[in-house]
Order: sequence, then C-alpha cells, then structure tokens
Amino acid sequence: MASILVIEDEQRIRESLATRLSERGHDVETVARALEGIERAVSGAFDVVVLDLGLPDLDGVEALSMIRAVSQIPVVVATARDDEQDIIDVLDKGADDYVVKPYSADHLEARIRAVLRRSGDVGEGEIIVVGDLRLDPDSHEAILDGRHLDLTARAFDLLVYLASREGKLIGKRELLAEVWRQPYGGADKTVDVHLSWLRKELGETAAAPRYLHTKRGVGVRLVDPTR
Repeated sequence: MASILVIEDEQRIRESLATRLSERGHDVETVARALEGIERAVSGAFDVVVLDLGLPDLDGVEALSMIRAVSQIPVVVATARDDEQDIIDVLDKGADDYVVKPYSADHLEARIRAVLRRSGDVGEGEIIVVGDLRLDPDSHEAILDGRHLDLTARAFDLLVYLASREGKLIGKRELLAEVWRQPYGGADKTVDVHLSWLRKELGETAAAPRYLHTKRGVGVRLVDPTR
C-alpha cells in the first residue's frame, strides 16, 4: 500500500482515481490546485505524487520544479500533453515517469509501483563512495576530493545510478528507462549532454576519462580511478 497525492483539476478524474486506487488498498488524497498540491507534496506525508500539468493556478511544469527544489518525492506526471519534446523536458525537470491521458487506473498503478521500486534502489542513509567521489542520495550531495559538485537533480541521479553499479557497462537505453523514466526509449542526445556535464564537474573529458568511461555504441561505466 502506498500513500498517494493526486494533483488534478478535473473533478471526474480526481474522484475516479481516488476510488480506483483506494480499492487497490492505497491511501489517496486529492487536490485540485497546484499551490495546495505543492504544500501537501513537500509535507512528507506521501510516498508518491500524481501530477497533472494543466492546472488552473500554476502550470504543472512549474509546480514540478517547485516540488523538486525542496523534495525528492517520486512524481508521476499524468497529462494530456503527448508531444515528445514536452515529455523529455518534464522528465529532465525531475519527473520520475510520464503517463499520457487517457489511461486506466491499472496502468497508472503499475507505473506507481515501478517508480516506488526504483526509488528504493539505494537504501536510506546509504553513502556511495567510489575513489575520491562521495555521494549522499538522502541530502543530494556530491563531493569530489573535498569539493562540492554543482549538479542538477537529473545529473545527480545519473551519477548515483552509475556509481551504485560501479564497473558495470550500462547502455543508454537502460539509463533512459531507469534515470529518465522513459521505458519506451528516448533521445540518446539527452544522455550524452548529461554525461558531458558530469565530466566537466568531475574534471575530465571523454578523450581523457577518469571516472566515466564510454564504449561507443554499447554504453558507459563509472570506475574507481585510484585502483
């Protein structure tokens, strides 16, 4: 059972989701406006947020950014917007998954279960150390040689995913599915751009790698350069 907050302005959808998800054993609260939803989302009372983008008082993308500024609670965006670039932009801004209307309660619940499973990949309080790199997923803190790295939320998530699988060669499709929550695939360029940002912060280049080693056409691995 999960505690779910639904931020959705259409009354019919709100009531339907509350009923269907409650029938499946979940504790569901619904709100119709973005600002109220943001306040409830960051309260710590919920396991996951289902967020519509077409809200009356504030666009859902901005609401997502405000939630992400103070909380890492999983967010599943559920909206009628189906443009691929919109989907990529929302996932890059911190959404954990994206469902396009119309969708069934069973479909949404499956996505919620998957997001909650993924959010448990790294245990609470677990610090990841690879060489001189130290990552704290709880505080979203990345430190290299005593220096705090300036990373976006998505870049940090990518670094944590790679570091928690030290030495494993990981393909871009897996990264898009697990970090960007795009199980259907997506643009490889998104991964490439974020890897470039990470290399810059880590003080390396693709031509002279230390932590991030890419095998063209296969994937990328993070290794301990001190070994």
